[in-house]
Amino acid sequence: MPELPEVEALARDLSGRLTDRAIVRVDIAAFSCLKTYDPPITALAGGLVDGVTRHGKFLDIDVSGTHLILHLAKAGWVRWKDEVPPLPARPNAKSPLAARIVLDNGSGLDVTEAGTRKSLALYVVRDPNDVEGIARLGPDPLADSFTIDVLRDILERAGRAQIKGVLRSQGNVAGIGNAYSDELLHAAKMSPFKPANSLTDAELQTLYDAIRTVLTDAVQRSSGLPASELKGEKKSHMAVHGRTGEKCPVCGDTVREVSFADSSLQYCPTCQTGGKLLADRRLSKLLK
Repeated sequence: MPELPEVEALARDLSGRLTDRAIVRVDIAAFSCLKTYDPPITALAGGLVDGVTRHGKFLDIDVSGTHLILHLAKAGWVRWKDEVPPLPARPNAKSPLAARIVLDNGSGLDVTEAGTRKSLALYVVRDPNDVEGIARLGPDPLADSFTIDVLRDILERAGRAQIKGVLRSQGNVAGIGNAYSDELLHAAKMSPFKPANSLTDAELQTLYDAIRTVLTDAVQRSSGLPASELKGEKKSHMAVHGRTGEKCPVCGDTVREVSFADSSLQYCPTCQTGGKLLADRRLSKLLK
């Protein structure tokens, strides 16, 4: 799933490509992706793109004051086309195409979603906060207003909840998902199961610094890259996420995994848990 750094890079790339271009039409090829009906999708036709921004993991294309909001979910992506087919895109169950944005110069943007689990979402709204997921977002971790005191308050309110889950909850912090929560906890040398309200002042500072550094570095690496290269860039710079069984780049220990019903986390025992292996919930159930 694209997270804050990739969505920020997409917003910057698309802003350069779309701004001041007129939208001819938006074709919906997978009707399940369109989550709103007022304004209608046809309201975008003829509008000029004023810019592209980000809210957490949401992309916001401002079309003359009407907002086309995209949430790419787990398997969604956008693909720039220098030339799009002249005929409108049609629904096709075998195609990954979910929607197509056609511009006045014949170029356009394909919004795609791989796999059979369809969770990509597209909204047409007058105000971004009309999208529930945006309205309930927590603070952006790269905003100037995201201070260490803001992080302290988030963790204290979470009580003894596991810190990884707290950090990836969009209502607590906007934009951090499964991958970057693994990465920044590894950078902070902190167990993903550590209770959120148990941090010392020194640990809080270390975690805050890791959040800002890991995400800022990822944004800088991604900035200027085309959408086609962002996934590879993200994967190539992961220290532990998605690297189960490989050597930790910091200490050389083997990266371990904890699996859940629909996701998993990766961590380094030496760097993060004092050498202790965390219980793999899925394996524990099988052994009972």
